[in-house]
Parts: sequence; structure tokens; C-alpha cells
Amino acid sequence: MIADNFDSIWFVGCGNMGGAILQAWLDNGLNADKVTVIKPHSSPLPGGLQSRPDYPAGKAPDLVMLAMKPYQLDEVAAELAPLVGRNSHIISVLAGTEIDILRQSFPEAGKIIRLMPNMAVTVAKSPMILISEAGDDDLREQMNQLFSPLGNPEWLENEDQMHIATALSGSGPAFLFRFIDALAVSAAQLGMDEAQAARLALAMVDGAATLAAGSDVSPGSLADQVASPNGVTRKGLDVLDADGRINGLLQDVLKAAMERNREMAEEAKA
Repeated sequence: MIADNFDSIWFVGCGNMGGAILQAWLDNGLNADKVTVIKPHSSPLPGGLQSRPDYPAGKAPDLVMLAMKPYQLDEVAAELAPLVGRNSHIISVLAGTEIDILRQSFPEAGKIIRLMPNMAVTVAKSPMILISEAGDDDLREQMNQLFSPLGNPEWLENEDQMHIATALSGSGPAFLFRFIDALAVSAAQLGMDEAQAARLALAMVDGAATLAAGSDVSPGSLADQVASPNGVTRKGLDVLDADGRINGLLQDVLKAAMERNREMAEEAKA
């Protein structure tokens, strides 16, 4: 059963991402009685849970999920840090907030883990990008068990890689959504019914992603396999590939997101 190793789990904040993770855990068998959600304002929560504005007294939690806004870290740490002990692992989904900042905020906590998911946790298909303070096989196994029902755990060895991983995987769905929308809008502008174009674009991407995920060749190779010389698909690919335009565009997109993540990390240190 998910989270069997943790009897007490605190969610500090529970917005879109925190709520999606909590809902996925509950859907996979987490006992709601183990969960306490701390947030200043009440709002609907998964599993009919009720939040509370203050921290529980008594035993330290086994696991703390930091799911508030990054700028709230100092305020949260002032109250939370005295309540966690060496057996309290902390998982942070705070974008741009590096492990050394988290350790300074919670000096007496147990292991500190950074997590970067995306909203595909709601369909159990998010890459779960993880990095911890040090290589710890037991910890990794615990985290893999905890997060594999939500997607595929991917461990980074270098925290600096979190910047590009955040741009690629964390922000990536938004970039793909924009691409899908652009396909549908373009088809409509070329004469197709707008609603039908939207349906076809979504269905095409769904099928193509499933095909690519199950293939033993790269997506680039798949593109070439379905493009006959001088055929319809090849003519379209020629436009995308001309002067490396699609690679250049997406490199610019990822670089802009990556640099903003670096900026946030520097802001957190200031």
C-alpha cells in the first residue's frame, strides 16, 4: 500500500500541484487519516479532507510535503522547523528553491528531497524528477514506491540539472498544449470546422504519444519512417526542419524557462 512507511504526512499548502499529488495518493490507497493539510484559508480538498490553519502539536510528522508558494518558505519555516525532527523527511515542490536553502530552513529535519512533477500526475503519467542531498538507496526506494503510482521516477545526480529538467518536464506540458492548440487553429484557418480541428488535433497527439512511448526507436526516427520521399508528410517536415527552425525554436523556449528557474533560485538566496 502506498505510504506504508509513513504514519503521519503533512501537506503545507495544497494548491493545484499539491492537491493533484494528494488526490493521486488517495486514489492509490493512501489512508486519509494519515494526512494533515495546513493552509491559512480553507478550500475544497481531495478525499473530503479539511485543512487547518495551524500545525498539530505532539509527535513530529514522518513526511512533510512543501507545496506552498516559494516566497512563503521563510514564514513557513519559522513555525514548522521547530516541529520536525531527524525522522521527518521533507519533500519540496518549490520551484527554484535549492536543497541548501531548504536545509538552512530546516536544519534539524531528516532527509530533504526536491521533486518536480507536472500536472499529468492526475493521470499517473508525470515524470517524477527527484534529487536528494546524498545517494541513499533506501531513501530512493522509499521515494520510488511513493511516487511511481503517479508517474515514472527520474533521479538527477546534479542539482544544476534541475533547471533544465524543470523547463523540459515541469513546464513542458504547457508548451505541448500550445502546440496542439496551434495545430487546431491552423487547420481551422485553412478551412476545417474549428471544433472538429480541435478534436482531431487532440486525438492525433494522444495516439502519436502512445505510439512513441511504446516504440523501440526514437521519435525522430518515427517521423522519418512515416514520411515517404516527396510525400505529404515529408513536405510538412521540410518546413519544420528548414534551417533547423524547430530545434532552434524549442531550444529558445527551454532556455527561457531554464533561465527563469535559475533566476528564482538566486532570488531565493537573496
